[in-house]
Amino acid sequence: MSAPEARTHSTRSRANPGGMDVLEVLGPTVRPLRERKPPWLKVPAPGGPRFRELSQLIHSEGLHTVCQEAACPNVGECWERGTATFMILGDTCTRRCGFCNVKTGRPTWHDPLEPARVARSVARMALRHAVITSVDRDDLPDKGASAFVGVIRQIRAQAPGCRVEVLTPDFQGQEMPLARVIAERPDVFNHNVEVVPRLYPLARRGSEFARSLRVLRLAKEMGGDEVLTKSGLMVGLGESHEEMVHAFAALRASHVQVLTVGQYLRPSERHLPVVRYWHPEEFDALAAAARELGFLHVAAGPLVRSSYHADQHVPL
Repeated sequence: MSAPEARTHSTRSRANPGGMDVLEVLGPTVRPLRERKPPWLKVPAPGGPRFRELSQLIHSEGLHTVCQEAACPNVGECWERGTATFMILGDTCTRRCGFCNVKTGRPTWHDPLEPARVARSVARMALRHAVITSVDRDDLPDKGASAFVGVIRQIRAQAPGCRVEVLTPDFQGQEMPLARVIAERPDVFNHNVEVVPRLYPLARRGSEFARSLRVLRLAKEMGGDEVLTKSGLMVGLGESHEEMVHAFAALRASHVQVLTVGQYLRPSERHLPVVRYWHPEEFDALAAAARELGFLHVAAGPLVRSSYHADQHVPL
């Protein structure tokens, strides 16, 4: 077996055990993990003074950030800007998405003081816009909603000038956990659909595109004009331009107002392979198509992530 064949075989068996064949969905053209990436995907390694300061602060508070856990390529830039996305409810997810670098397993994290510590860090960092996300916690009766409620309340108390964006799981489609979060009136409610519907069996096992659309639609109905709704997708797993635009249209039909689109980057050999890297001009075309559908704000580019420059996604 050649090296490329061994790499593909390994991905097929480990990234999607017992599920669909990677090549069956993505096709035979996948990118090797160690190949040289296009120049538009190159970013400087993190390590500036602000980055070190925030890293020490987050570590001292015993907190997790999606910047670190998901190996975000923008961690250096964002932390130097003094912004970070906090990940609550631990660092272990109950689902196993084929693209995600967050570890999976049986979570044990339980810390009722976490909301206060997150808010204290937000205040010390003097953030204007804080993003709060979490792992999936399907093991909890309320799917983790009470933790989001606690963080929103604590930030309002300790950093009243800071806007709050929540990036939540789908709560398994249950309305009561969602209603509890929306009742706190976060400035932005974000839930990512991540990939086009055809790729869900491969990339988002345990999740459903239609269920995510319903969560977003209900969030807008519950929050009204006070809550801005947002979602994001990534490219690079074999989707077409037309599939992406159809997904955009479904999001708009569910009253989503802000859209982000970025390039998938394979974290390791254990994750789904990249089929291709989209050119910046292709992202421009996606952004133009999305704006025609009526999104309030669209951010599309190779290094765009759901929380990248999130403060600029919301009108002041």
